[in-house]
Order: sequence, then C-alpha cells, then structure tokens
Amino acid sequence: MAEYRIAEAADLLGVSDDTLRRWVEAGRVATRSSGGRTVVDGADLAALAASLVDDAERDRTRAGRVSARNRMSGIVTRVTKDTVMAQIEMVCGPYRLVSLMSAEAATELGLEPGVRAIASVKSTSVVVERP
Repeated sequence: MAEYRIAEAADLLGVSDDTLRRWVEAGRVATRSSGGRTVVDGADLAALAASLVDDAERDRTRAGRVSARNRMSGIVTRVTKDTVMAQIEMVCGPYRLVSLMSAEAATELGLEPGVRAIASVKSTSVVVERP
C-alpha cells in the first residue's frame, strides 16, 4: 500500500502543507504514524483527491500555478480493467485526467488507487508512468 508524508500528499493535491493539516484536523482524511512520521494512506489520499475535483475547495489548490502541458504529477484515483484495456483516472492538482491503456501496461506499472503517477500530455494522448 502506498503512503505519503504530509508534504508529498499536499504537493499531489496542489495545496499547502498547512491546508492539508487543517483537512486532517477536520477529519477529511485520516493519518497514521509510520516510522515516526505522519503519513496518509494512498487509497485515502486518492479518495480525498477525487472529492476535490467537484468540490469548491479546488479553488484553494494551485490551479493558477499548474501547467496543463507536458508532465503532471498526481495520484491515481480509480482503475477499471477488463481483459484487454484499462481506464486510469488521476487527479493532478486541480485537474482530473483519464487515460486508456492496455491492461497489461497498467498491471506492469502497478497502477491502483493511491499510487503516485505522472501524466504526460501530448496532443490528445495522455501517457501515465510511475515516478
């Protein structure tokens, strides 16, 4: 299971560390201690990221400072696979991206909700890779 330190999680969501800490205090996302550090489980972070896409809080993200071109770091929020194809949904800051790829590629990349990934945007294609 993927886990993220507060700073990493905040970066993936496109918010400040302080904003994420306030959301933790408000109960929007759970944390736990791991090796003396406070961490957020990847699946919990993915759920929060997905909720921010349609939430008024997205205005508090770094939407004005994130480029929608080239490579965007984010978190996988949903993976739907059949025997041939996979649909990968990601949240990269304030943006929700969907990529279609082979099921084999998604499995090889280890894509599942809560995993950090990078979306490379070229023309109408979105390529997803692991950092």
